[in-house]
Amino acid sequence: MAHVVQALDQPSNYKDSQARVDRSKQNELLSRSTTLYIGNLSFYTTEEQIYELFTKCASPEDGGGIKRIIMGLDRNTRTPCGFCFVEYYTHAEALASMRYVSGTKLDERIIRCDLDLGYKEGRQFGRGKSGGQVRDEHRQDYDPGRGGWGAQAQRLEIERRREVEERYADATEGPGAVAGGGEDWKETEVPGEVTHKRGRSPEDEGDNTRLGHRSRIDDIEAERM
Repeated sequence: MAHVVQALDQPSNYKDSQARVDRSKQNELLSRSTTLYIGNLSFYTTEEQIYELFTKCASPEDGGGIKRIIMGLDRNTRTPCGFCFVEYYTHAEALASMRYVSGTKLDERIIRCDLDLGYKEGRQFGRGKSGGQVRDEHRQDYDPGRGGWGAQAQRLEIERRREVEERYADATEGPGAVAGGGEDWKETEVPGEVTHKRGRSPEDEGDNTRLGHRSRIDDIEAERM
C-alpha cells in the first residue's frame, strides 16, 4: 500500500548543480549523509541560535552530536546570506533534524532542511551575481530578514537614483542654472551678457542740487566772516 503522507525524513529532489555525480550515486551518498543544508534563514540568525536548535536532535550518548556548522556567506561582503550547513556525527541525527526541525520557525522564519552530499570548501559562498544566494538575486518582494528588496531590484533603484542625481547636477551647473535647495541665490556674470543698471531718478538729481546749493551758502558766509 502506498504511503498517503510523504515521509518527513526523505531528501528532496534538490541536486547541487556543481556536484559531478549522477542521480543513483547521489541517492547512495544521501543514504549515509550526515550533513544538512539549511535554507530560508534570516541574515541576522547567529551560529549560536542554529546550534541551540539543531542540538535538540543530537544524540551524544550514542557518540553523536554536532560536528560543525558552516555559515553561508555573501561572496563579496563576507556577511551571512541566509543559509548554512550543519554536520552531525551520525546519519540518524541528520534524519531526525529533517523530521522534527525542518518546517519549524527560527527567528520568525520557516526554515527548511535537506540532506546534503557533504560540505566542500567554497560552498559557503553565495552564487548570485551580487554575491548572495541566487534566490535573492531575482526576488521582487520586500523581505526585511533577507536584506530588503532583491539584489536586482536594488540595482535598478540605485541606477534610478544616479540618473536623478545626474539630471539635478546638470540643472544646477552652467549658464542659466537654478539655485540649489537650501542655498542663497547668486548672480553669475555670463560672458557677452549686457547688464543693465538702474537709471538716476529725479529725486536723486534733487538731492544733489540741494547739496550743491547748501555748499555755496556756506562759502558765502565764510567770506563775510
